[in-house]
Amino acid sequence: MAISISLVVLLLILAVIFLRSGGLKVSHALVCALFGFLLAGTSIAPTIHSGLTATADIVSGLRP
Repeated sequence: MAISISLVVLLLILAVIFLRSGGLKVSHALVCALFGFLLAGTSIAPTIHSGLTATADIVSGLRP
């Protein structure tokens, strides 16, 4: 749960930065958000979730 909340916050921050810099239009952000909600309801959602979890585990294990 903490990983998904952190990921949502990170994506929200990136979206705000892109919106403020003019690189992302509001319509594009809405389409991406709707796509994410629709994708979460498909059968591929558990695969995406496990892939993101594995990636987060790898990144958290890195030592700078």
